[in-house]
Amino acid sequence: MSAMTEVSSLTGRLLVASPALADPNFDRAVVLLIDHDDEGSLGVVLNRPTPVGVGDILLPWAGLAGDPGVVFQGGPVALDSALGVAVIPGDEGPSPRSRPGSNRADPIGFRRVYGAIGLVDLEAPPELLAAALGSLRIFAGYSGWGPGQLEEELKTGAWYVVESEPGDVSSPEPESLWRAVLRRQRSRLAMIATYPDDPSLN
Repeated sequence: MSAMTEVSSLTGRLLVASPALADPNFDRAVVLLIDHDDEGSLGVVLNRPTPVGVGDILLPWAGLAGDPGVVFQGGPVALDSALGVAVIPGDEGPSPRSRPGSNRADPIGFRRVYGAIGLVDLEAPPELLAAALGSLRIFAGYSGWGPGQLEEELKTGAWYVVESEPGDVSSPEPESLWRAVLRRQRSRLAMIATYPDDPSLN
């Protein structure tokens, strides 16, 4: 990763859409940031399940995908590409900053992003990873921001930045993730979880 000057890395954090965010692509979205540096940001929306089963497009991986076993829409960019995000249970691993020189080896086909969370090489044979992975989620497309773009959105109050938990990636009830993530915050954000789906009803 290039030297961070103005930008403090948010890799591994969650972006939780504020009720003020007007973009329908991200209405009540919870985005896991997989990469964030001075060259831009990349993440996946954790709470947009599609009706498409993992077995319909990536049959070899279907057995490793957690409930619900469907493909998620990771964002509006490159919808014809698939990303695999997984958690290695009980293994928080070294922080990304202490990773170089570590003697801990990740499974072949797994690139650790943050803590126990990492990216899966979907070209690798699933059996290489089957024993190590606790959960796997497949995303079609991703969410991307150019240099400084996410920082501008943060300044306008479009997103709340909160810590992720490994269970967020594999939440069996993705539709309730927005409220659940806000509710666990020890701040005024917990109150925003009660915000009505239709503000005109308030």
